[in-house]
Amino acid sequence: MGGRDREGERDRLEFVGYLCFRHEIVGVVTEVGSNVKGFKVGDHAGVGTYVDSCGECEYCNDFVEVHCLKGSIFTFNGLDSDGTVTKGGYSSYIVVKERQVTCSQYCYRIPDGYPLDMAAPLLCAGITVYTPMMRHKMNQPGKSLGVIGLGGLGHMAVKFGKAFGLKVTVFSTSESKKEAALKLLGADKFVISSDKKQMESMTNSLDFIIDTASGDHPFDPYMSLLKVGGVLALVGFPSEVRLHPGSLSYGSRSIAGSLTGGTKETQAMLEFCAANKVYPEIELINIQYINEALERLVKRDVKYRFVIDIQNSLE
Repeated sequence: MGGRDREGERDRLEFVGYLCFRHEIVGVVTEVGSNVKGFKVGDHAGVGTYVDSCGECEYCNDFVEVHCLKGSIFTFNGLDSDGTVTKGGYSSYIVVKERQVTCSQYCYRIPDGYPLDMAAPLLCAGITVYTPMMRHKMNQPGKSLGVIGLGGLGHMAVKFGKAFGLKVTVFSTSESKKEAALKLLGADKFVISSDKKQMESMTNSLDFIIDTASGDHPFDPYMSLLKVGGVLALVGFPSEVRLHPGSLSYGSRSIAGSLTGGTKETQAMLEFCAANKVYPEIELINIQYINEALERLVKRDVKYRFVIDIQNSLE
Protein backbone atom coordinates (compact mmCIF):
# COMPACT_ATOMS: atom_id res chain seq x y z
CA MET A 1 0.00 0.00 0.00
CA GLY A 2 1.35 3.38 -0.66
CA GLY A 3 0.07 6.89 -0.56
CA ARG A 4 1.52 9.51 -2.82
CA ASP A 5 1.56 12.82 -1.05
CA ARG A 6 -0.50 14.72 -3.60
CA GLU A 7 -3.41 16.86 -2.45
CA GLY A 8 -6.12 14.69 -0.94
CA GLU A 9 -3.88 11.61 -0.86
CA ARG A 10 -1.93 12.15 2.34
CA ASP A 11 -3.95 9.47 4.11
CA ARG A 12 -3.63 6.94 1.29
CA LEU A 13 -1.84 3.63 1.38
CA GLU A 14 -1.35 1.45 -1.70
CA PHE A 15 -0.11 -2.11 -1.88
CA VAL A 16 0.44 -5.07 -4.15
CA GLY A 17 0.04 -8.68 -3.17
CA TYR A 18 -2.72 -11.27 -2.90
CA LEU A 19 -6.47 -11.17 -3.42
CA CYS A 20 -9.27 -13.53 -2.39
CA PHE A 21 -12.47 -12.41 -4.15
CA ARG A 22 -12.71 -8.60 -4.27
CA HIS A 23 -12.79 -7.85 -0.57
CA GLU A 24 -10.09 -10.02 1.00
CA ILE A 25 -6.96 -8.14 -0.01
CA VAL A 26 -3.43 -8.36 1.39
CA GLY A 27 -0.04 -7.09 0.31
CA VAL A 28 3.13 -5.20 1.11
CA VAL A 29 3.13 -1.44 1.69
CA THR A 30 5.02 0.35 -1.08
CA GLU A 31 4.28 4.00 -0.28
CA VAL A 32 2.60 5.99 2.50
CA GLY A 33 1.16 9.47 2.65
CA SER A 34 2.52 12.00 5.14
CA ASN A 35 -0.49 11.70 7.47
CA VAL A 36 -0.35 7.91 7.75
CA LYS A 37 0.79 6.88 11.22
CA GLY A 38 0.05 3.18 11.50
CA PHE A 39 2.04 1.82 8.55
CA LYS A 40 5.41 2.19 6.91
CA VAL A 41 6.88 0.95 3.65
CA GLY A 42 7.48 -2.79 3.80
CA ASP A 43 4.72 -3.57 6.29
CA HIS A 44 2.29 -6.38 5.53
CA ALA A 45 -1.28 -5.09 5.43
CA GLY A 46 -4.79 -6.09 4.43
CA VAL A 47 -8.23 -4.71 3.61
CA GLY A 48 -11.48 -6.50 4.33
CA THR A 49 -15.14 -6.03 3.54
CA TYR A 50 -15.41 -2.28 4.11
CA VAL A 51 -13.15 0.74 3.70
CA ASP A 52 -14.90 3.51 5.63
CA SER A 53 -17.77 4.47 7.93
CA CYS A 54 -18.93 7.63 9.67
CA GLY A 55 -16.56 7.06 12.60
CA GLU A 56 -18.91 8.93 14.95
CA CYS A 57 -22.02 6.85 15.66
CA GLU A 58 -22.40 4.51 18.63
CA TYR A 59 -21.49 1.45 16.57
CA CYS A 60 -18.37 3.00 15.09
CA ASN A 61 -17.36 4.08 18.59
CA ASP A 62 -17.86 0.48 19.75
CA PHE A 63 -15.65 -0.75 16.87
CA VAL A 64 -18.45 -2.56 15.03
CA GLU A 65 -18.23 -0.22 12.06
CA VAL A 66 -19.92 -2.66 9.71
CA HIS A 67 -23.17 -1.68 11.48
CA CYS A 68 -22.54 2.07 11.11
CA LEU A 69 -25.82 4.00 11.37
CA LYS A 70 -24.95 5.99 8.25
CA GLY A 71 -23.89 2.85 6.42
CA SER A 72 -20.39 1.49 6.10
CA ILE A 73 -18.73 1.80 2.70
CA PHE A 74 -18.12 -1.64 1.31
CA THR A 75 -14.89 -2.51 -0.46
CA PHE A 76 -16.58 -3.10 -3.81
CA ASN A 77 -19.74 -1.66 -5.37
CA GLY A 78 -19.96 0.86 -2.53
CA LEU A 79 -20.47 4.59 -2.95
CA ASP A 80 -17.40 6.26 -1.53
CA SER A 81 -17.34 9.64 0.21
CA ASP A 82 -16.01 11.31 -2.96
CA GLY A 83 -18.90 9.97 -5.04
CA THR A 84 -16.93 7.24 -6.81
CA VAL A 85 -17.83 3.56 -6.75
CA THR A 86 -15.39 1.32 -4.90
CA LYS A 87 -13.75 -1.34 -7.06
CA GLY A 88 -12.20 -3.61 -4.43
CA GLY A 89 -9.13 -5.70 -5.10
CA TYR A 90 -9.50 -5.68 -8.86
CA SER A 91 -8.70 -1.95 -9.01
CA SER A 92 -5.31 -0.34 -9.61
CA TYR A 93 -5.31 1.06 -6.07
CA ILE A 94 -7.64 1.30 -3.11
CA VAL A 95 -8.14 4.16 -0.63
CA VAL A 96 -8.62 3.15 2.99
CA LYS A 97 -8.92 5.67 5.81
CA GLU A 98 -7.10 5.55 9.12
CA ARG A 99 -9.11 6.55 12.22
CA GLN A 100 -6.28 8.20 14.08
CA VAL A 101 -8.51 9.46 16.89
CA THR A 102 -9.42 5.93 17.98
CA CYS A 103 -6.29 4.14 16.73
CA SER A 104 -8.64 1.93 14.71
CA GLN A 105 -8.16 1.47 11.00
CA TYR A 106 -9.91 -0.06 8.05
CA CYS A 107 -6.56 -1.42 6.93
CA TYR A 108 -5.18 -4.23 9.07
CA ARG A 109 -1.66 -5.15 10.03
CA ILE A 110 -0.77 -8.71 9.06
CA PRO A 111 1.43 -10.14 11.84
CA ASP A 112 5.08 -10.78 10.99
CA GLY A 113 5.67 -14.29 9.75
CA TYR A 114 2.04 -15.00 8.82
CA PRO A 115 1.89 -16.09 5.14
CA LEU A 116 0.31 -13.33 3.09
CA ASP A 117 -1.55 -15.67 0.75
CA MET A 118 -3.19 -17.39 3.71
CA ALA A 119 -4.07 -14.10 5.40
CA ALA A 120 -6.45 -13.01 2.63
CA PRO A 121 -9.39 -15.35 3.45
CA LEU A 122 -9.31 -14.29 7.09
CA LEU A 123 -10.53 -10.80 6.19
CA CYS A 124 -14.04 -11.97 5.31
CA ALA A 125 -14.51 -15.73 5.70
CA GLY A 126 -12.43 -15.84 8.86
CA ILE A 127 -13.89 -12.84 10.66
CA THR A 128 -17.44 -13.79 9.62
CA VAL A 129 -17.33 -16.96 11.73
CA TYR A 130 -14.92 -15.66 14.38
CA THR A 131 -17.25 -12.77 15.33
CA PRO A 132 -20.33 -14.80 16.40
CA MET A 133 -18.13 -17.32 18.19
CA MET A 134 -16.59 -14.56 20.29
CA ARG A 135 -19.93 -12.80 20.82
CA HIS A 136 -21.47 -15.98 22.21
CA LYS A 137 -18.38 -16.91 24.27
CA MET A 138 -17.52 -19.95 22.18
CA ASN A 139 -13.82 -19.57 22.87
CA GLN A 140 -14.08 -21.65 26.05
CA PRO A 141 -12.46 -25.11 25.91
CA GLY A 142 -14.79 -28.08 26.33
CA LYS A 143 -17.88 -26.53 24.76
CA SER A 144 -19.53 -28.22 21.79
CA LEU A 145 -19.80 -26.60 18.35
CA GLY A 146 -21.80 -27.63 15.31
CA VAL A 147 -20.84 -26.37 11.84
CA ILE A 148 -23.38 -26.55 9.02
CA GLY A 149 -21.67 -26.59 5.63
CA LEU A 150 -18.00 -27.17 4.87
CA GLY A 151 -16.99 -24.47 2.42
CA GLY A 152 -14.85 -21.37 2.80
CA LEU A 153 -16.63 -20.18 5.95
CA GLY A 154 -17.38 -23.60 7.41
CA HIS A 155 -13.80 -24.84 7.28
CA MET A 156 -12.66 -21.71 9.13
CA ALA A 157 -15.31 -22.31 11.81
CA VAL A 158 -13.90 -25.80 12.31
CA LYS A 159 -10.35 -24.45 12.55
CA PHE A 160 -11.32 -21.79 15.09
CA GLY A 161 -13.32 -24.35 17.05
CA LYS A 162 -10.35 -26.67 17.36
CA ALA A 163 -8.04 -23.76 18.22
CA PHE A 164 -10.46 -22.78 21.01
CA GLY A 165 -10.48 -26.34 22.36
CA LEU A 166 -14.08 -27.14 21.37
CA LYS A 167 -15.68 -30.44 20.43
CA VAL A 168 -16.60 -29.88 16.77
CA THR A 169 -19.25 -31.66 14.71
CA VAL A 170 -19.60 -30.98 10.98
CA PHE A 171 -22.99 -31.32 9.29
CA SER A 172 -23.14 -31.83 5.54
CA THR A 173 -25.32 -33.42 2.88
CA SER A 174 -22.22 -34.79 1.14
CA GLU A 175 -20.49 -37.97 2.33
CA SER A 176 -17.49 -36.99 0.19
CA LYS A 177 -16.59 -34.26 2.68
CA LYS A 178 -16.22 -36.63 5.62
CA GLU A 179 -12.54 -37.45 5.21
CA ALA A 180 -11.48 -33.80 4.89
CA ALA A 181 -13.64 -32.79 7.86
CA LEU A 182 -12.15 -35.42 10.16
CA LYS A 183 -8.59 -35.87 8.91
CA LEU A 184 -7.62 -32.56 7.31
CA LEU A 185 -9.53 -30.15 9.55
CA GLY A 186 -9.61 -32.23 12.72
CA ALA A 187 -13.36 -32.23 13.43
CA ASP A 188 -14.47 -34.69 16.10
CA LYS A 189 -17.62 -35.89 14.35
CA PHE A 190 -19.18 -35.81 10.89
CA VAL A 191 -22.95 -36.12 10.43
CA ILE A 192 -24.94 -36.51 7.21
CA SER A 193 -27.74 -34.03 7.83
CA SER A 194 -30.22 -35.92 5.63
CA ASP A 195 -29.82 -39.06 7.77
CA LYS A 196 -32.55 -38.91 10.41
CA LYS A 197 -30.89 -41.43 12.74
CA GLN A 198 -27.55 -39.63 12.68
CA MET A 199 -29.28 -36.33 13.42
CA GLU A 200 -31.37 -37.76 16.27
CA SER A 201 -28.22 -39.16 17.86
CA MET A 202 -27.05 -35.55 18.35
CA THR A 203 -30.20 -34.28 20.12
CA ASN A 204 -29.52 -31.80 22.94
CA SER A 205 -25.75 -32.10 22.54
CA LEU A 206 -24.49 -28.78 21.18
CA ASP A 207 -23.87 -25.44 22.85
CA PHE A 208 -23.67 -23.51 19.60
CA ILE A 209 -24.18 -23.99 15.86
CA ILE A 210 -22.74 -21.88 13.06
CA ASP A 211 -24.88 -22.18 9.94
CA THR A 212 -22.81 -21.26 6.87
CA ALA A 213 -25.19 -22.76 4.29
CA SER A 214 -26.74 -20.35 1.79
CA GLY A 215 -28.92 -22.93 0.07
CA ASP A 216 -32.45 -23.41 1.41
CA HIS A 217 -32.61 -26.00 4.19
CA PRO A 218 -34.81 -26.86 7.19
CA PHE A 219 -33.98 -25.31 10.55
CA ASP A 220 -36.09 -27.29 13.03
CA PRO A 221 -33.88 -30.42 12.89
CA TYR A 222 -30.82 -28.37 13.79
CA MET A 223 -32.52 -26.43 16.59
CA SER A 224 -33.33 -29.74 18.32
CA LEU A 225 -29.61 -30.50 18.53
CA LEU A 226 -28.95 -27.52 20.80
CA LYS A 227 -28.74 -27.78 24.56
CA VAL A 228 -30.99 -25.65 26.76
CA GLY A 229 -30.11 -22.04 26.02
CA GLY A 230 -28.17 -23.00 22.90
CA VAL A 231 -27.78 -20.64 19.96
CA LEU A 232 -27.72 -21.12 16.20
CA ALA A 233 -25.85 -18.29 14.46
CA LEU A 234 -26.80 -17.73 10.84
CA VAL A 235 -24.00 -16.39 8.62
CA GLY A 236 -25.25 -17.83 5.33
CA PHE A 237 -28.05 -16.35 3.21
CA PRO A 238 -30.81 -18.86 2.40
CA SER A 239 -33.87 -17.36 0.76
CA GLU A 240 -35.94 -17.81 3.92
CA VAL A 241 -35.72 -18.89 7.54
CA ARG A 242 -38.72 -20.96 8.60
CA LEU A 243 -39.06 -22.86 11.86
CA HIS A 244 -41.68 -23.93 14.39
CA PRO A 245 -42.03 -21.62 17.43
CA GLY A 246 -41.48 -24.62 19.66
CA SER A 247 -37.95 -24.93 18.30
CA LEU A 248 -37.21 -21.72 20.17
CA SER A 249 -39.49 -21.92 23.18
CA TYR A 250 -38.71 -25.49 24.26
CA GLY A 251 -35.21 -25.36 25.64
CA SER A 252 -35.04 -21.54 25.47
CA ARG A 253 -33.05 -21.82 22.28
CA SER A 254 -32.23 -18.86 20.04
CA ILE A 255 -31.36 -18.12 16.44
CA ALA A 256 -29.12 -15.12 15.79
CA GLY A 257 -27.78 -13.36 12.72
CA SER A 258 -24.25 -12.18 12.14
CA LEU A 259 -22.59 -10.38 9.25
CA THR A 260 -18.87 -9.73 9.74
CA GLY A 261 -16.69 -8.11 12.37
CA GLY A 262 -15.47 -4.69 13.40
CA THR A 263 -11.97 -3.30 12.96
CA LYS A 264 -10.76 -4.01 16.49
CA GLU A 265 -11.98 -7.61 16.45
CA THR A 266 -10.58 -8.22 12.98
CA GLN A 267 -7.11 -7.18 14.10
CA ALA A 268 -7.47 -9.35 17.22
CA MET A 269 -8.45 -12.32 15.03
CA LEU A 270 -5.34 -11.84 12.87
CA GLU A 271 -3.18 -11.82 15.99
CA PHE A 272 -4.93 -14.96 17.29
CA CYS A 273 -4.37 -16.81 14.02
CA ALA A 274 -0.68 -15.91 14.02
CA ALA A 275 -0.20 -16.93 17.66
CA ASN A 276 -2.09 -20.22 17.29
CA LYS A 277 -1.01 -21.14 13.75
CA VAL A 278 -4.54 -21.07 12.34
CA TYR A 279 -4.21 -21.16 8.55
CA PRO A 280 -6.99 -21.31 5.93
CA GLU A 281 -6.82 -24.04 3.31
CA ILE A 282 -6.20 -22.29 -0.01
CA GLU A 283 -5.34 -22.85 -3.66
CA LEU A 284 -3.04 -20.14 -4.99
CA ILE A 285 -3.67 -19.16 -8.64
CA ASN A 286 -2.61 -16.43 -11.03
CA ILE A 287 -5.13 -14.07 -12.56
CA GLN A 288 -4.96 -15.75 -15.97
CA TYR A 289 -6.67 -18.78 -14.38
CA ILE A 290 -9.66 -16.77 -13.14
CA ASN A 291 -12.23 -18.08 -15.65
CA GLU A 292 -11.38 -21.69 -14.86
CA ALA A 293 -11.49 -20.88 -11.14
CA LEU A 294 -14.98 -19.39 -11.49
CA GLU A 295 -16.17 -22.49 -13.33
CA ARG A 296 -14.77 -24.68 -10.58
CA LEU A 297 -16.37 -22.45 -7.96
CA VAL A 298 -19.78 -23.00 -9.53
CA LYS A 299 -19.13 -26.75 -9.43
CA ARG A 300 -18.00 -26.46 -5.78
CA ASP A 301 -14.61 -27.76 -6.80
CA VAL A 302 -12.45 -25.73 -4.41
CA LYS A 303 -10.95 -26.56 -1.02
CA TYR A 304 -11.51 -24.06 0.39
CA ARG A 305 -10.55 -20.68 -1.03
CA PHE A 306 -8.96 -19.55 -4.28
CA VAL A 307 -6.38 -16.82 -3.69
CA ILE A 308 -5.09 -14.78 -6.65
CA ASP A 309 -1.39 -13.96 -6.72
CA ILE A 310 -1.79 -10.47 -8.18
CA GLN A 311 1.83 -9.37 -8.00
CA ASN A 312 3.29 -12.36 -9.81
CA SER A 313 0.37 -12.46 -12.27
CA LEU A 314 1.27 -9.01 -13.57
CA GLU A 315 5.03 -9.44 -13.87
